[in-house]
Amino acid sequence: MSYQPNTGGGNNITTDISDAVDNARLVTYKCGDCDQEVKLKRGEPIRCRNCGHRVLYKQRTTRMVQFEAR
Repeated sequence: MSYQPNTGGGNNITTDISDAVDNARLVTYKCGDCDQEVKLKRGEPIRCRNCGHRVLYKQRTTRMVQFEAR
């Protein structure tokens, strides 16, 4: 038996982390005309990829938001 270095396992970890960072930078909007979800990166033109409409609505957060009343 000869020594065979592990070449496939270590590279997937770095690509998975970079994919997670890229997905974290995407913001999901909803088109005002065709109601399709549009994911945009920072600096991309604000335009629906399906119909070209320029009015996009930002989706609300799924986290619970709690305010303290005075």
